[in-house]
Amino acid sequence: MESRPDTLVVLTPAFPRDESDSTWVPSQQLFVKTLKASFPQLKVVVLSFFYPDHTSTYFWNDAEVIAFDGMRRRKLQRILLWKDTWKKLKALHRENNIQGIFSFWCGECALIGSWFGRRYHIRHRCWICGQDARKTNKLVKFIRPRPVELVAMSAFLADEFYRNHGIRPQYIIHNAIDPQLFPPAPAERDIDILGVGSLMPLKRYELLVEAVHALQQSLPAIRVIHCGEGEDREKLQALIARYQLENNLSLTGKQSHPDILQLMQRTKVLLHPSSYEGFSTVCLEALYAGAHVVSFCDPVEPHTPHWHIVTTLEEMTRKTLELLQNTGTEYTPVLLHSMDKTVQSVMQLFER
Repeated sequence: MESRPDTLVVLTPAFPRDESDSTWVPSQQLFVKTLKASFPQLKVVVLSFFYPDHTSTYFWNDAEVIAFDGMRRRKLQRILLWKDTWKKLKALHRENNIQGIFSFWCGECALIGSWFGRRYHIRHRCWICGQDARKTNKLVKFIRPRPVELVAMSAFLADEFYRNHGIRPQYIIHNAIDPQLFPPAPAERDIDILGVGSLMPLKRYELLVEAVHALQQSLPAIRVIHCGEGEDREKLQALIARYQLENNLSLTGKQSHPDILQLMQRTKVLLHPSSYEGFSTVCLEALYAGAHVVSFCDPVEPHTPHWHIVTTLEEMTRKTLELLQNTGTEYTPVLLHSMDKTVQSVMQLFER
């Protein structure tokens, strides 16, 4: 009888539709890609609940991906999605030696992963990535996770999850980047400020416009670029026009991940005005690209070189001006966490 292959099942709300789809859940796809490279004999199967927007089975960097197209199902139809994913997990359990189930976010994926793991005595671990630590996450009371199931992406998220849900994650394993993705750095940093992220209310990119408006008084030729799309684009474009910043601030729209990394290497300061973040991949990438990061959100790490935590818009503007006007500001790469080490730490959770 043929032996069943050792398999890790990854549950995620979204995953790239193909290998060129670089902007969807970049930290999650980097995790899976690094996992396959670090453990080539391990079979990796990804169950993607909502995106891509079609049902199919395909291979992505040697990992098998099963897409359920859950976005087309209304809320009352979610139970059918859960039924489909449960059925697929049962089939995988029959055909594979499942070493563990790893869920991204403590949401619907963790709901299925946790209960399936209990039913069939399979280790389940859930990576708390951001919004799922907030009090608004009503699924936690249905998941009823044990501390041993929970892996926080940062100390901040561990504290936040405990404060809101009364369960302290047993593990902290950091979000990370792959240094090998960065091309040789250009000779000149010709972008003063870069913003990267969705144009949505949570990200508060109107504060980027306000900061540029204030900075332009001291730095008339300041050059600022933002990469990303979203519902707030028209509002921000109107604010740029109101302040007459068309020659200073460009909204470039959606960019590929490789293009964003190259822009970061040309950047002096990444401004990150989001009101809430777990452990931003964008900030980690900007640090390794040599840029300074100015943000409101603190991942509660020991002091990180070139990462400046501020509390007000005025403080953000003042710190950015200080960095830009100081001819002695250093733009050296800072590697906080590497994804190969993160993958090794996650896999240790499934060792018996």
